[in-house]
Amino acid sequence: MPELPEVETTVRGLTPVLGNQRLTLVEPRRADLRKAIPVDLRQRMQGATVTSLGRRAKYGLIDTDRGDTMIFHLGMSGRWRVDPGELIAHDHLVIETAAGRRLALNDPRRFGFLDLVPTDALATYPPFMAMGPEPLGADLTAEYLLGALAGRAAPIKAMLLDQRIVAGLGNIYVCEALHIARIAPSRAAGRIALYRLERLVDAIRTVLLSAIEAGGSTLRDFAAPDGELGYFSKQFLVYGREGQPCACGGVVKRRVEAGRSTFWCPRCQRG
Repeated sequence: MPELPEVETTVRGLTPVLGNQRLTLVEPRRADLRKAIPVDLRQRMQGATVTSLGRRAKYGLIDTDRGDTMIFHLGMSGRWRVDPGELIAHDHLVIETAAGRRLALNDPRRFGFLDLVPTDALATYPPFMAMGPEPLGADLTAEYLLGALAGRAAPIKAMLLDQRIVAGLGNIYVCEALHIARIAPSRAAGRIALYRLERLVDAIRTVLLSAIEAGGSTLRDFAAPDGELGYFSKQFLVYGREGQPCACGGVVKRRVEAGRSTFWCPRCQRG
């Protein structure tokens, strides 16, 4: 599933194409993806001008001068295609701009979705209401984590994947960040000292920014809007590297819990 860096890469790729552009065509080509596409999406978006693009957690946001925000989620296999020569199967939404550009939202598995809400109501949009701070924002601090994790016996990895604690973190980047911070993924979250949480916050930002710079991680289907694949997977320190050597001299281990793989090095991630 595309994670935060992949969504950020997507938004950055869409901005030069859609930013400050009037939408001359907005055409849903089916009634639903994972859930129903708003029936008034065409009416409210077509003819509007895009004022800004952004991201909340793993959701992309497209704001218009009509006070609406179109929210998109890429699901397992969604991606935007820019200026496609022709439309193909699974191009489920087509957008054209006054500048003559065309975008197609392609999603073969249809696990993504589209929604449309008033921009001034984004804070009360149900998926956003209970979310924690953005991992790249100023609100994610070691002091915040110390309070949010106080008394929690659950493993730190599970807590970081809880969107109520931190918004947008996914399995790949949590594994990598915990390795950089030298924290065992099974460590009780409430027993991690402040100085180690400071190291963890720095590690989270480092791994996310590195992944964004590399264009994300290509696992299965992800590609940026320009068609380029993400290359951060070539920089993985532990993820997908079971049995391979760690830089510390240890060996990367893997375990599966609830269908999700955890990768870590027992030698340098002891506590």
